[in-house]
Amino acid sequence: MPSEPEIEELELDSTPPDGGYGWLCVAACFMINFATWGAVASYGVFLSYYLDSNRFPSASSLDYALIGGFNFTFAMLAAPLVTALTRRFGKHVTMPIGVALQTTGYITAGFATHIWQLFLSQGVLVGLGVGFIYTPSLPILSQWFESRRSLANGISSSGSGFGGALFTWSIGAIIEALGIRWALCITGIITFALTSIATAMIRDRNIYIRPPQLAFDTTLLVRYDVLLLLAWAFVSMLGYIALLFSLSDFALAIGLSSQRATDTIGLLNIGTAIGRPVIGILSDKSSRLNVAGVLTLVCSLLSIAMWIPAESFPLLAVFAVLAGAVLGVFWMTIGPLCVEVAGLKHLQSLLSLSWITIILPTTFSEVIALNIRRPDSERPYLYPQLFVALSYLAASGIMWELLRVNRKQRKSITQELVVDIEMSDK
Repeated sequence: MPSEPEIEELELDSTPPDGGYGWLCVAACFMINFATWGAVASYGVFLSYYLDSNRFPSASSLDYALIGGFNFTFAMLAAPLVTALTRRFGKHVTMPIGVALQTTGYITAGFATHIWQLFLSQGVLVGLGVGFIYTPSLPILSQWFESRRSLANGISSSGSGFGGALFTWSIGAIIEALGIRWALCITGIITFALTSIATAMIRDRNIYIRPPQLAFDTTLLVRYDVLLLLAWAFVSMLGYIALLFSLSDFALAIGLSSQRATDTIGLLNIGTAIGRPVIGILSDKSSRLNVAGVLTLVCSLLSIAMWIPAESFPLLAVFAVLAGAVLGVFWMTIGPLCVEVAGLKHLQSLLSLSWITIILPTTFSEVIALNIRRPDSERPYLYPQLFVALSYLAASGIMWELLRVNRKQRKSITQELVVDIEMSDK
């Protein structure tokens, strides 16, 4: 059992240093987001190609929607297993497994000749690879930063925006010049290089914080604030996936060229790259719950005010940049929000519950969107647009309720402390 001085030293060391090697961890997590979710964010370009070509004659539009959804589904399904494996063997064992899975998925997808092979490669293997890489990395920055926690997470998550933009425009150009096979293989090679470097760089502070790292801490589910956070995650992801994957095909549906459709996805990711660090700064200076609630509402308002009436590229481009900055509010805030709700020690456990929660919406959101579109109508994407707007609107209402509950809890704790101080004075 540690002595009193050792306990005091551990408590001191458990306080995030707000810098130091943490900035290298920010760089590593930036590269991870760049090469995992950034690559996944470019799926809209692949989706447009698959929908417009006859590469897999037996496939339907719903098949292609499911493949994109599988990137998220299997990443989230793997999260509890990855958490358990990371607790036992460490992240430098689990993350290289993810590197191998993701790389294999992209490269084998380039040689797929049947739709089931594409499901297995670009869907399942890529999704599992992302889960094995991303899940161990997400709690790291919250261990290194406290007052700058949202800024660090914002810079890190902006990697998915920069990656999404680079992959989107590169993939579009490679498909035009060399074909789909080379586009997939080159994507696999780039993601392999970046995730390998990031895995070698990243370090945690588990020795000081000693998190339980439970894959399923069901005791958290009895808490109303935890259930509200998970409900917000579920509903907001319905809007996120439908918007992210539908925007490219929407551009084609209103008569824009394939290059303009690619540009739209690229601009969406540019918005993500610019917006997330700024939002991180705002979150550190204000209530993180409050910022998450405002951003979720803004996503809904942008969809109603700009996406629904968009009939030309200029308006769509402006919408893509603005929406890109805020639509992934879940990814840029979920780590800090879990700390706000459950504390740093339970961060990984609540994150695991969050991953399980968003499996259904990430799997079926784009399926729903493609199923409710009306291809023969003058406005084929009106219903999917309303679906996105209403999803974000409902999610914002849930977040405002969580903010109310959190404030009530803080007020109660403050009153208890005042009573304790008064009792001690007497």
